[in-house]
Amino acid sequence: MRSTEDLLAAEPPPAAARRKRWYRGIGAQVAVAMVLGVVVGFAFPAFAVDLKIVGDLFLSLVKAGVAPLVFLTVVMGIASAGDLKKASRIGLLALVYFEVVSTIALLLGLVAANVLSVGEGASTHASGAAQDMPAGESEHGFTAFLKDIVPDNFIGAFSSGQLLQVVVLAVLFGAGLMMLKPHMQAQVNKGLEVISETFFAFVNVIMKLAPIGAFGAIAYSVGANGTGMLLALAELVLQYWVVVALFIGGVLGLVCLLAGFNIVRILQYVRVEMTLVLGTASSEAALPGLLKKLTRIGCSKQSVGLVVPTGYAFNLDGTSIYMAICSMFVANAYGIDMSIGQQAGLMLIMLLTSKGAATVSGGTFVVFASTVAATGYLPVEGVAVLFGVYRLMSMATAFCNTFGNVVATFVIAKWCKEMDTDKVNAALADPKAFLARTEPELDDLPTDTPATDRVDDAPSDTPVVSPSLTSSTKK
Repeated sequence: MRSTEDLLAAEPPPAAARRKRWYRGIGAQVAVAMVLGVVVGFAFPAFAVDLKIVGDLFLSLVKAGVAPLVFLTVVMGIASAGDLKKASRIGLLALVYFEVVSTIALLLGLVAANVLSVGEGASTHASGAAQDMPAGESEHGFTAFLKDIVPDNFIGAFSSGQLLQVVVLAVLFGAGLMMLKPHMQAQVNKGLEVISETFFAFVNVIMKLAPIGAFGAIAYSVGANGTGMLLALAELVLQYWVVVALFIGGVLGLVCLLAGFNIVRILQYVRVEMTLVLGTASSEAALPGLLKKLTRIGCSKQSVGLVVPTGYAFNLDGTSIYMAICSMFVANAYGIDMSIGQQAGLMLIMLLTSKGAATVSGGTFVVFASTVAATGYLPVEGVAVLFGVYRLMSMATAFCNTFGNVVATFVIAKWCKEMDTDKVNAALADPKAFLARTEPELDDLPTDTPATDRVDDAPSDTPVVSPSLTSSTKK
């Protein structure tokens, strides 16, 4: 086995690349934009509320490219598995992992809500003015969930905004692709690689606007809630962030430890994507970057292509915690004493409804409203009280959902032996150095640097989700 030093030395940094300036990195730009958004939100609250459109437009642009990327990634992940049996093994293990971890997240949320007595001091504020909120679905339960995941036409799945429908179509399309003759499979795969690379380039252009989108989203959040937030809701936000941090550091940290990874190093590797998630409160914003980064570090194309998109629909740890804590907040605020049996029943309902949560900002709140209505005893009007601080909580929700899927990809790839363990260990030994070699900023390179000297893509012997056009034509 090669040593860590040998592996790191095997990929020398480009000679023409200069040291990257901190302000040119997208992560630093988003962080600065978030700080400016907070300042504007407090100083000019009325103006900051109008900036909501800026964040919404950015998220709309991201959504335009996410569904095709998910479809292409899942299809190519299945195709690269070589056979349906191998793909099924990864997918089945992923679903089992998702259910176990999501259940733990729900339990943690319910336990924390009981220990912290969330909402008990909010009884005098429960009748506050209701705000506009998304309407829940007219149907609830397992039957409605099944109807929602199967689209009635191929194109409609992409326009509906329901990512789970796209995943279902991609799995079926990938299974059909593997039944074709080998020469036909090769032709289709080559075409999908070209289209995938094009969509990644499209999303990369959109990501240049991420600091502007983050600025608008944060400014709106602070301007709408900064000075008028009730004490009980402020306590709820703080308690929720603490519980999410406990889940990430405790539960996901333990999972990483058992799998042989350092959760801090993993977080350092995806810090840009996670900063973007915090700024936009949307896990979709990080999806394009994660699809490339996770394959580049050593996770196989099939593991990334199957685990990440599926996790965006099924592995919503932050959503589970949010629904558990906020349901108990509504119950306590309205003086409803829920027994252990009622809480257990509530958890079963949330295990189903949480799978329908959208990955964009606002989707979790819609599903939460539907869950409260499905209980039959929690007052739906209590949901409106929480809408004012939803944005502040959705940042933690999206962060937990996204990072949970990152951890799941590392763990499942290792369990299924779909990982270059030596390369992953070497990269995580110094994530910053690995990123400097594999993802140099184009702005940091001299203008006369030949394109062949740049290392925007992984080495040719590393499987990636979206191989470059030049590498796909090599003999």
